Amino acid sequence: MHIRLITPEETLPIRHSVLWPAKPIEFCQVKEDNSGIHFGAFENDSLVCVASVFITGTRARLRKFATLHEHQGNGIGTQVIEHIIEYLKRHGVTYFWCDARESAQDFYARFGMQKQGERFFKSDEPYFKMSVELN
Repeated sequence: MHIRLITPEETLPIRHSVLWPAKPIEFCQVKEDNSGIHFGAFENDSLVCVASVFITGTRARLRKFATLHEHQGNGIGTQVIEHIIEYLKRHGVTYFWCDARESAQDFYARFGMQKQGERFFKSDEPYFKMSVELN
């Protein structure tokens, strides 16, 4: 498995199939995609996981993080988040956050991310803001 930067367009098929398969693919786009940094994890030259990061000053937000269903549970997502955190530290980012689906909060907690505030909903899906200070 290797991780490299990809284009926003390359993220869309996985975002769509994993996160919002019942919505049109346009629903999976982020208005700021062209200003984001997009990471892709590849197994045997096939893209299996995507993550988009948006940096503002020393703060970074993770958005649209998705691993193909058949590759989940194999540590790929963990490797991608670890890669992103190291990338952010090298680039002077000190605060990393995301809107985490409630079902994924234990995953993000493994990286020191903690819930901030109350549960909220996006398209009927429950979320929590989660964040961590990077050293």
